[in-house]
Amino acid sequence: MSVESAGDGRVNLLGFERAGLEAFVAGLGSKPFRARQLMQWIYGRGESRFTAMTDLAKDFRAQLAQHAEVRAPEIVTTQRSADGTRKWLLRADATQAIEMVYIPEESRGTLCISSQVGCALDCSFCSTAQQGFNRNLTTAEIVGQVWLAARELERDFVPPPGASPGQRAITNVVLMGMGEPLANFRNVVPALRVFTDDFGFDISRRRVTLSTSGLVPQIYRLAEEVNVALAVSLHAPTDALRSELVPINRRHPIAELLEACWHYLDEQNGRSVTFEYVMLDGVNDQPAQARELVRLLKGRPAKLNLIPFNPFPGTRYRRSPLPAILRFRDELLAGGVLATIRRTRGDDIDAACGQLAGRVSDRTTVRLGNRLIGVAVQP
Repeated sequence: MSVESAGDGRVNLLGFERAGLEAFVAGLGSKPFRARQLMQWIYGRGESRFTAMTDLAKDFRAQLAQHAEVRAPEIVTTQRSADGTRKWLLRADATQAIEMVYIPEESRGTLCISSQVGCALDCSFCSTAQQGFNRNLTTAEIVGQVWLAARELERDFVPPPGASPGQRAITNVVLMGMGEPLANFRNVVPALRVFTDDFGFDISRRRVTLSTSGLVPQIYRLAEEVNVALAVSLHAPTDALRSELVPINRRHPIAELLEACWHYLDEQNGRSVTFEYVMLDGVNDQPAQARELVRLLKGRPAKLNLIPFNPFPGTRYRRSPLPAILRFRDELLAGGVLATIRRTRGDDIDAACGQLAGRVSDRTTVRLGNRLIGVAVQP
């Protein structure tokens, strides 16, 4: 985990999970329970001012003000879709920006966050991949997105009719924004722990989803570290086609990827893996391809999320027509594989799946997806 410090040496507390924060307050001469109190103030109440944390001793608050801060990414712009979706452009540094999206629904509110500035995996149908890659986000920048969105949303949040008592604006967090989360393993895992910690954001593990393009060694490592929902970008039933769409498949082919997925479920007692499948007209949307998916997944704890392709400038792909998507889904269901069609949200503000682009400069010149070299996966 990388820890952010301000120019004056103060440490950003958003970068700590519980164990790290306990060690930090111990270094200030305080007991571990102070860390839990801090977490409740920061995450439970969205407080950043140490002077407002009234159940902390005055001298401890003074120490915190001297040595620490609570600093989230800065909002550059906010956009609202006609369907209620919100998108924020957040400043990562002087030249880089990332995007974050909130999708409200009657029974839940889903926040889609980023893990990197850009992405190096070069999936051919994804707008983020076309931006190139600059750097990994720190744990504080990842956690800070949820902290910031919660503060922004709670101001005017009105629980919808039929909502459970005490329902918050953010009920689900998905790492499906800019970047490949497992390529930033060291900073993503502590953030996941903060999201699910009772003293953190206290979100159910089944409501925190990590989406990966298929970094197989990191899936095995994830199974040893944290229990969250797993989503995998599949997008093709054969290695030949998937290697074209998702170039990391050249390193980790489908059979190897699926084996890692089943291992993750076994280790974490998970219910199922969600396989994301973007629907590309004439590319991967034929009934025969659906039947090939059935042969791969039938009898396994898997569900397919069919995603209508969301176009972006310069793409060569087109969205599959609705009849083709419905026919594809019906083939899967008839073969005994659970399949759903994702409703497109926020496409009028380029906030839909695959459209997040942010602002990336100083990109790497060699993309991991193209030649499988040149971009290190963080341990």
